[in-house]
Amino acid sequence: MAKNRFEQVDEIQPDAINLTLINKGDTQVGIVHCPKTAAPDRVPADMTSAEVPALQAVGAAVELANSKKIPIVVIDPDKVWKSEWGDLWRYEED
Repeated sequence: MAKNRFEQVDEIQPDAINLTLINKGDTQVGIVHCPKTAAPDRVPADMTSAEVPALQAVGAAVELANSKKIPIVVIDPDKVWKSEWGDLWRYEED
């Protein structure tokens, strides 16, 4: 079975669910942010979660993406992403 693919970006994207992963002391946390602009007809207002354990944030982002039919992007400056969560890739212009 193919792994899910997630695009890595460096800043909040207005047309996607943004999953930010960070190291916080000795723990890894995630924040899920979905701007209203990602799907104005399906998202009534900007939504931002509290900090939760990274794996929980990944699951919440996937669940939200599936329910709202919105793509996910990952902001991961601390290199928290684990390969078992899926393939993380970055768009490169030629």
